[in-house]
Amino acid sequence: MSKKLWGGRFELPTDKFVDEFNASIHFDKRLYKYDIKGSLAHVEMLSKQGIIHPDEAETIKEGLLQILEEIEEGKFEFKTEQEDIHMAIESRLKEIVGDVGGKLHTARSRNDQVAVDFKMFLKDMVNEVKMYLKDLMEVIVKKAEENLDVIMPGFTHLQTAQPILYSHYLMAYFQMFKRDYERFSDAYKRLDENPLGACALAGTTFPIDRFFTTELLGFSKPTENSLDSVSDRDFALEILSAASICQMHLSRLSEEIIIYATSEFDFIELSDDYCTGSSIMPQKKNPDVAELIRGKTGNIYGSMISLFTTMKALPLAYNKDMQEDKQPVFRALDDLMGSLKIMAPMLEKVKAKKENMLKSASKGYSTATELADYLVRKGIPFRDAHFIVGKTVKYAIEKNKQLDELSLDELKQFCDKIENDVYKYINVVNAAKNKNSYGGTGLESVKVQIENAKKYIKNL
Repeated sequence: MSKKLWGGRFELPTDKFVDEFNASIHFDKRLYKYDIKGSLAHVEMLSKQGIIHPDEAETIKEGLLQILEEIEEGKFEFKTEQEDIHMAIESRLKEIVGDVGGKLHTARSRNDQVAVDFKMFLKDMVNEVKMYLKDLMEVIVKKAEENLDVIMPGFTHLQTAQPILYSHYLMAYFQMFKRDYERFSDAYKRLDENPLGACALAGTTFPIDRFFTTELLGFSKPTENSLDSVSDRDFALEILSAASICQMHLSRLSEEIIIYATSEFDFIELSDDYCTGSSIMPQKKNPDVAELIRGKTGNIYGSMISLFTTMKALPLAYNKDMQEDKQPVFRALDDLMGSLKIMAPMLEKVKAKKENMLKSASKGYSTATELADYLVRKGIPFRDAHFIVGKTVKYAIEKNKQLDELSLDELKQFCDKIENDVYKYINVVNAAKNKNSYGGTGLESVKVQIENAKKYIKNL
């Protein structure tokens, strides 16, 4: 006869390898706090509703708290044959309190139990991710404010485009991480619905109070459809999607940290404590931390695709496939939080090489658009001005000069409307600092961005 808690229907014991293949205890034991919290709320509700006697409820609660203590002190034995964290806790509960422990599972299924555990876990994880995102946004704003006078080349196609403020560049990443923060906040709303009480798929005939357990567990409301409650993993997919986008932003920033720290660019200096050396080349200072953040992006994308694929053709309601939901989420959130946790202090210690950035921004004819805009101010249609400047750049390339190195006579051969005032427009510093359209790279515009960012962070 099977000794499984669900084994009354079976005559043969489960094959040993089936036990191993079927078990999730080795990874879902991570949910123990949430499983016990859910059970404490459930038994409280059973007692309140008169479904079990208050004395029985107290006995069960004492047993659950003992199990919590055993797990946290490392005294609890997790066994493969117990299948999952829910059965492990229930089995131990019966050992501690006897048959009354079996009453805990009244009006509940592992299907709604795992859903509520997973949601409570993810609510805590989302709040932790948001904390790390806030830390990173604070660092970005601080670095931007400290580097308001630093000018660098802005790129398109990784080709020099126009000069920009380094602070403007940093604030672009603030906007990315701000959207990430808001995506996680929005996903939290879907996490905040309590599935406990949906049971296996159809609800129950017992007079349970789902609003009571919802309040005890800190959810905003109970879910409205029992079939959907136990089969829904949209909330996990949303978290994985938000994590993937956030990690993509971290990867983009890491890529630029890696590039800008090379001797070819030499825009920034990374702190030694966030780099490693080479086993054979003593001169090397490798940006391994940034490379690992970039590398972990593939793991998180893989986790998202894994769960999407698992869920894509499942009929209602619960299916065992859904046991595969937790490992991808655990992996993704571990990688994301590790990346966020290390990015903030690494970025805070990055030193900008002001002279190198300015020198690079002065190359590549980065003020060509400013020259075209100057001609527009002189009454020349932009498309004609664009053509004139293109010819001017071609000439400058042939003469091995930058635009601001061309004499007035050289410039006038392309357009006689060019006057001596042109140099204040094609000066790299002016070109970067004077673009004060809302959201632009101009000094006043960037100051507004920084102030808005400070207000945003203060209100989080």
